[in-house]
Amino acid sequence: MSQPSLRSRTGADWLTTETSPSAVFTPEAFTEEHRLIRQTATEFLRQDVLPATDNLENKDWARSRALIQQCGSVGLLGTDVPEALGGVDLDKTSSVIVAESIGAAASFSTTFGAQTGLAIIPILWFGTDAQQKKYLPRLVSGALIGAYCLSESGSGSDALGARTRAIRQPDGSWILTGEKMWTTNGAFADLFIVFAKVDGEQFSAFIVERAFPGVSSGHDEHKMGLLGSSTTSVILQDARVPADGLLGEVGKGHQIAFNVLNYGRFKLAAMCCGGAKRTIREGVEYAAARQQFGRPIASFGAIRHKLAEMTIRAFAVESMLYRTAGLVDAAIAAGSSPVEAFEEFAIEASLLKVSASEMTGFVVDENVQIHGGNGFVRDYPAERHYRDARVNRIFEGTNEINRLLVPGMIVKRALKGRLPLIAAAANDLQDDLRHDDVLAGARQTVASLKRTSLMILDLAMRTYGDTLAQEQEVLMLAADLVLDTYAAESSVLRATRLAEHTAALAAAVFTYDAGLRADGSARTAIAAMMSGDNLRTTLSALDGFQRTGPLDTIGARRTIADAVVARRGYVFNG
Repeated sequence: MSQPSLRSRTGADWLTTETSPSAVFTPEAFTEEHRLIRQTATEFLRQDVLPATDNLENKDWARSRALIQQCGSVGLLGTDVPEALGGVDLDKTSSVIVAESIGAAASFSTTFGAQTGLAIIPILWFGTDAQQKKYLPRLVSGALIGAYCLSESGSGSDALGARTRAIRQPDGSWILTGEKMWTTNGAFADLFIVFAKVDGEQFSAFIVERAFPGVSSGHDEHKMGLLGSSTTSVILQDARVPADGLLGEVGKGHQIAFNVLNYGRFKLAAMCCGGAKRTIREGVEYAAARQQFGRPIASFGAIRHKLAEMTIRAFAVESMLYRTAGLVDAAIAAGSSPVEAFEEFAIEASLLKVSASEMTGFVVDENVQIHGGNGFVRDYPAERHYRDARVNRIFEGTNEINRLLVPGMIVKRALKGRLPLIAAAANDLQDDLRHDDVLAGARQTVASLKRTSLMILDLAMRTYGDTLAQEQEVLMLAADLVLDTYAAESSVLRATRLAEHTAALAAAVFTYDAGLRADGSARTAIAAMMSGDNLRTTLSALDGFQRTGPLDTIGARRTIADAVVARRGYVFNG
C-alpha cells in the first residue's frame, strides 16, 4: 500500500468536513523502518518480558529495572528523544508501535509507560537545557528509573486540588511536604515528577530525586491487577529540592500535567490495542483446541460471534489510533511542536483512551467466557488479563472525565470560531451514495452519525448555554455519539483504502451497530432537552436523516470468524 498524502489538519475537523481515504494513515502504510521497530519490540517482549512474568508478579523489582535497562539498550525508551540527548528521535507513529508491542504484557507496559511517557516527556517538553542534559540520557538508557506523582488521596480526578505544598527557601531551594498516591514505579524509581502548590496556591511541577532528604516510598499497594508493576505512595517530609528542581514555571504546572495526560491517553490506547490482540490470539487458540460435544468450540456459532466481535472492536480502535498518529505526525511535520500537536488533537486522545480501554475490557471479559471455568482460575492467563485490564478505565483520567472533556472541548472550539459546529449542524453533509461494495451502507451511516452528533451538540449548546457543563448525562451521550462517529469513519476509511473483503465487513458491522447505538443515544438526549411539540418535531427531524443498514451482520461475523480461526489470532496486522 502506498503512503497516504497527509496534510496538517485541526482537531475534530473530521466532524464537520469530509475526509478522503487517501488522507488517513493506517498500519498497512507502515514504512520498512516502522516494521523493523515493531519486530524489535515484539522480539524483546517475547524473549525477555513474557518469560519474566512470574518474577515480576512476585515483586522482583530488580528484574523490572533490568528489563527497563534492556529496553534502553535496544532503543525502545528513546523514540521521542533527540539523538543529542541519547534518544533515537523517531516519529510518533514509531512511539505508538513500540507502546502497542509492549502493551501485550500489561504489568511491564505500565512500568515502561511510566518511564517513557510520564518521566521522560515532562522533562523533554518542559525542562531547561540543563535539566534535559542532566536527566534524559540516563532515563533513555534506563540507568535512571522515573515516576510521576500527580494523584493524592483527596484529589483524584480533581488534580489541581492537590494539597502537597512547596515553599521557596531564602537560598532559592524548595521544601516540599505532602503525600502522593498511586505512583507507578514508586518502590524503585530514582526520579519523581512531583506536582505541588507553591505557597499552597500556585500549582507547579518539580523534579525530585529519591536521594534528596525527606523523600521516601510507602508499601506496594495490594491491587486487583497489574501485580507485576509497583504502585506505592510517595512521601515528602520537608523534602529539600534544589532551586533548579523546578520544572517549567511557578503556577504553570497544569500545562505540564494536562499535556502529558494528552500524550499518556494516546499511548495508553496503543497499549490497550497490544493487549487486546494478544488476548484475541489466546482466545482463538483455546477455542480451536477445546473440544465439546465432539468438536472444537471454535466451530460453534456463539463462540464464533465472540471472536468476530472482539476482532471488529479491536479493528475500529486500531484504525482510530493510527489515523490519529498520522494526524499528529503531519502537524509536527508542518511546524507544530509535539506539545502543540497533542494539544490540537486532545479530543482524539480522549476518544482513544475511552474507546481503547472499553474495547480491551470487552475483549478480556469475552476471553474469560470463551475459556469457561478455566478462565476463572490462575492456571490460564485469561484470569490475569481480566484483572489487569480493569484499571485502564481509571488510568489517565477516568472514562467519565474523558467523556465530559470531549463535548466541552468541541463547544469551546466552536465558540472561538475554530470549529464551524453551528454552520455544519445547519447544513447537510454529503452522503456517499456509491453502491459498488459492502461499505456503501456504512458510508451513509457515517454521514448520518456526523449529522446526529452535530445536531445533539448544537441543541445542547442552545438549550443549556453557560450551564452546559452541569448537564453531565447529556454531555456523556454526546461524547458517545462523537466517539462512535470517529471510530466508524476511521474504520470505513481504512477499509476503503485496504479494498479487502474481511476489513470491509469489520468496518460495516461496527458502523451498523454504531448507527443503532447513536439512534438510542440521540433520542435519550433529545427527550432530556425538549418536550411537547418541540420534542416531536426534533425526533421527526432525526428520523429524516438516520440511515442504518440493512446488513446481514450474522453472516458478516461468520466470515470474520472464519478468518480469525484460520489465522489463529487477530487478522489485521498491517
